[in-house]
Amino acid sequence: MYPNDGFRELDREECLRLLAKAAVGRIVHTRQALPAVLPVNFALEDDGSVLLRTSAASELVRAIDGSVVAFEADQVDVTTQSGWSVVVTGGATVVTDAAEHERLVRTGPRSWVPAPQEVFVRIAPELVTGRELVGGRTMYGLDLTS
Repeated sequence: MYPNDGFRELDREECLRLLAKAAVGRIVHTRQALPAVLPVNFALEDDGSVLLRTSAASELVRAIDGSVVAFEADQVDVTTQSGWSVVVTGGATVVTDAAEHERLVRTGPRSWVPAPQEVFVRIAPELVTGRELVGGRTMYGLDLTS
């Protein structure tokens, strides 16, 4: 059931189910040709798209609009040494349709730091991957359950 490394690959449905339970994730993008990671709150749409809400003037919007990014969320229990991690990779675009923007103001994620002008950024779920770690299964490649 679990390979020797203690991880189990999650299918897309499992990934999206777990992602829907998370409150905070991390967006990975490029800044000055180097990887940058920022924690963000988000909402998951029915099709698996990740939706962010941020200031229209933010550096993040300028950095990711029209770019391929990764979004990661996880949950870890250090006591049981178990948890999961899900990554959504895809193109990020600012929502520009006025009617959709108004709908998202009512139904989308709420900003933790509201700004006078906010935009929504959608990350298309082109690649959705995840892994689950179950504690106590292995250590240094040795099966500890026998």
